[in-house]
Amino acid sequence: MAFLRLTGERDFTSLYRHSIEDVQWFTEQSLRFLGIEFRRQWEQLLDVSRGVEWVQWCVGAELNIAENCLDRQIRAGGGARRAVVWEREDGAGGEMSYQELANKVSRCAAGLRALGLRRGDAVAIHLPMSVETVIALLAIARIGAIAVPLFSGFGPAAIASRLEDCQARVLISCDGFLRRGQEIPALRHAEEAVQRCAALRHVVVVNRLLRKPELKAGQLSWEELLAAGSEDRAEATGAEDPLLLIYTSGTTGRPKGIVHTQCSFPVKAAQDMAFCMDAGVGDRVCWITDIGWMMGPWLIYGALLVGATVVLYDGAPDYPGPDRLWRFASRREVTVLGLSPTLVRHLLAFGEEPVVGHDLSALRILGSTGEPWNEEPWWWLFKNVGRGRLPIINYSGGTEIAGGILSNFVLLPIKACGFSSPCLGMAADVVDEGGRPVREQVGELVIRKPWIGMARGFWRDPQRYLETYWKRWPGLWRHGDWARIDEDGHWFILGRSDDTIKVAGKRVGPAEVESILGGHPAVLEAAAVGVPHAVKGNVVVVFCVLRPEWKADPVLAEELKQRVAAELGKALQPEAVVFLEALPKTRNGKIMRRVARAAWLGEEAGDLTALEDPAVIEAIRQARFTESGGQNADLPQTG
Repeated sequence: MAFLRLTGERDFTSLYRHSIEDVQWFTEQSLRFLGIEFRRQWEQLLDVSRGVEWVQWCVGAELNIAENCLDRQIRAGGGARRAVVWEREDGAGGEMSYQELANKVSRCAAGLRALGLRRGDAVAIHLPMSVETVIALLAIARIGAIAVPLFSGFGPAAIASRLEDCQARVLISCDGFLRRGQEIPALRHAEEAVQRCAALRHVVVVNRLLRKPELKAGQLSWEELLAAGSEDRAEATGAEDPLLLIYTSGTTGRPKGIVHTQCSFPVKAAQDMAFCMDAGVGDRVCWITDIGWMMGPWLIYGALLVGATVVLYDGAPDYPGPDRLWRFASRREVTVLGLSPTLVRHLLAFGEEPVVGHDLSALRILGSTGEPWNEEPWWWLFKNVGRGRLPIINYSGGTEIAGGILSNFVLLPIKACGFSSPCLGMAADVVDEGGRPVREQVGELVIRKPWIGMARGFWRDPQRYLETYWKRWPGLWRHGDWARIDEDGHWFILGRSDDTIKVAGKRVGPAEVESILGGHPAVLEAAAVGVPHAVKGNVVVVFCVLRPEWKADPVLAEELKQRVAAELGKALQPEAVVFLEALPKTRNGKIMRRVARAAWLGEEAGDLTALEDPAVIEAIRQARFTESGGQNADLPQTG
């Protein structure tokens, strides 16, 4: 590893130890390694005068991160290198060099300025993973404005609530895009949303359906935006100026707007891209994601800052056939491919055949993030896609982290479903209820020291930020995940601590139950939740999606219950096993357990804007009604 040589450390273990003992040393060394250019150097690298909750990095420094992504690479002789490669669901695509991308970003920046946008204004991006998304994200940074990425599949209410919260001045959307051959009417959703947003002045429309949309008052085409000229100067923004406002769904009705700065999110993304994914010049990095999930901006900023190529796929990964993703990865010569465990579980149902027909020899790293693994899909990915030779860089963190807390590394041994180490510079720990470190038992995942990518709070809601991450143990960042460090020092994420189920005094993480069920040949995927019980406090209810060749019946339900009991003990045997066609998930594939639980109990589920298919809620409610014999019973009937 080049960074190891730069720092003079003898091995990864000593490098990691030094990186958390002296986080300022690590940050300065990584900024040097990444070649981040500042127009004005910092007066103070780390300022904790307001407390660890409100740290500032590179105080007094000036830089522009878009300039670092593009102009810096061009000045170093990389202008002709590919910056972006893209492909749509229908196979259309293209590529763009660093110089060509810089020219487009310059024109887009000029167009945004011509609309009256200035430093600190919010601009929302409601696009699929297209080259225009990359251009818009960098152009917004270039003028010192704040980018607000939105899920491309959001409906009007979800778009409007976020636009109103941040008082966005401009929305960049598109006429529509394809999913499974069907047109998704993005512009129609956007038009409905902006009617509720008083601050919004303009809607920019990208033509994705290859026919000219009819524009209305207040709308202009992407081509018109780029026709304003070119913008030679990038704004000299402060290192702590806001850059990104990324919304995540909360358990209440109001989403959380997470604030990141010019020197926070992009630098952490580049650190992890280089040190975790081992990516750099010559790599083609693809993550199956959306701009509305943090991995979208992470991919773009991280890959460009290390001089790699961003590879985008805009479409369903299994349409028109189950080999679609592998065909894309082969054709675009992807070297680093990131997937979620949910997507892998879906693809393994098609077997090995769709994979073997494609040349994946360019691949050298498989990445994964988004949720805990279970062993069957992990091994399927390792054996059938990686051919038993490629490392799976399991990677876990969050939007508030700007990247990873835990990761695998090419220099360290890997265990199925686990993590080799915390990321460099991340002083992670696992603690008990009193905040004391624990090993070889389940505890809360915490971070003990600041890192450059940490969130700079929630938009206009500092108290909620403090209560979410800092209230439990003062001075410790509580991430909200259950974790365990095994006897060999490998880390495992066991699900969200808010999802923990406590039955008759015994705690179990939903991922433990789900992993056991996922090992049964009938079960494609599962979600476990805890529901109230008059005697035990809570009991486990499990929602299962079966493989196509299996049939739901009471015998199978009982078999699955007994399987959990045999592994975890009789007390933790599920009270009910419920078979569904699909689980409630976000658009990026995360299981929404709180939604499943609320639907089962007939309660309000909170913010549902990220829910992929609202029909799942009614399916769960109907299953509850059927299981209870049409009565409002305290407990469902088993089976």
